[in-house]
Amino acid sequence: MGKRTRTITVSDDELIALAKEAREAAHAPYSHFEVGAALLTTEGRVFTGCNVENSTYGLSMCAERVAIFKAVSEGSHEIAKVAVVTDHEHIAPPCGCCRQMIWEFASDETEVIMANLDGDVRKFEIKELLPEAFGARFLETVK
Repeated sequence: MGKRTRTITVSDDELIALAKEAREAAHAPYSHFEVGAALLTTEGRVFTGCNVENSTYGLSMCAERVAIFKAVSEGSHEIAKVAVVTDHEHIAPPCGCCRQMIWEFASDETEVIMANLDGDVRKFEIKELLPEAFGARFLETVK
């Protein structure tokens, strides 16, 4: 019998709520900048992540990448949308590394939803946040 894929609809508000919940587990004793992320795959699965800091900073991991790594390690490779939540008056976008990682597993229409704990929300397609992105097409063999 073949594998069944069940389509699950997750609203933007639900995805934001999951990112807020994930944010509560953040380990940010140095920056105190706690971030939560929740991503929805094209197959309807949801994965969450929080930022995890290290005293060397270079070994720290952003919430978005934690969620992506969890998704990929569980066999999901296509992001439909991702929500990122911070507690800051200005809505914080994903850092450059996270934008590139989202791009790796996204389509041009993949939506990035940014929110804060005050309820402010902004939405962008990943191609708006990372125009002229580096991707697999640059690694194709030239004949």
